[in-house]
Amino acid sequence: MAAHDAVYTHGHHESVLRSHRWRTAENSAGHLLPYLRPGMSLLDVGCGPGTITAELAERVAPGTVTAVEVTAEALELARAEAARRGRSDIEFVVADAHALEFPDDTFDVVHAHQVLQHVGDPVQALREMRRVCRPGGVVAVRDSDYAAFAWFPALPELDEWMSLYQRVARANGGEPDAGRRLLSWARAAGFTDVTATSSTWCFATPDDRAWWGGMWADRILKSDMARQAIASGAATEDDLRRISAGWRAWAGEADGWMSLLHGELVCRV
Repeated sequence: MAAHDAVYTHGHHESVLRSHRWRTAENSAGHLLPYLRPGMSLLDVGCGPGTITAELAERVAPGTVTAVEVTAEALELARAEAARRGRSDIEFVVADAHALEFPDDTFDVVHAHQVLQHVGDPVQALREMRRVCRPGGVVAVRDSDYAAFAWFPALPELDEWMSLYQRVARANGGEPDAGRRLLSWARAAGFTDVTATSSTWCFATPDDRAWWGGMWADRILKSDMARQAIASGAATEDDLRRISAGWRAWAGEADGWMSLLHGELVCRV
């Protein structure tokens, strides 16, 4: 696999989009929000289904927002979300994070959420984000750190899920434990003024467990990850059904609790 080649592990099955559309500026970009001002220009790299993008657009209006995805099909998800919200102030561009098709010093803010864990060369992607950001601007990124996820009770099926996800994501050229590496990647990309923090999503109420556990119970059976795991021999259909049942068992536990750690950076240019 070449340095910039990577396969997106999750895909865009409904079970994946169910979780991605839950993301908001508040629960996924809180580290960036204090830096936003009306009138700024903002680039959202790897915008996904566009829920965060649309809310960032609200924060910088009447500024400009450009949303980037690697394929036209993926970009249509964000375009549809913007239309649903009645937002006509977002431009949509197909581009590769490793070689952004914008001039130097174009944007006041460059944002990427859960992107660097999936690209083939996260340092090069950060170099590109730095290049297109104006002097005095900020580059803000946030990524999960799968190995730091914690849950109770200690169900073996969830241990199996974690092991399988790590294996498939790395075979795809990604880095599932990206959160802890963000600071090192940013320094390698040439950033010198970096604020590094972390935050979590926590699922502990009955409704939260039912939603998160049910989502992963479906996702492990129906998403691109499931197809990749079977095709590569990393898992069988029986394995995936067992893991799916484990997610539903966790969701039904009255004492069930899960915390997902994310690393995050605000890099001044």
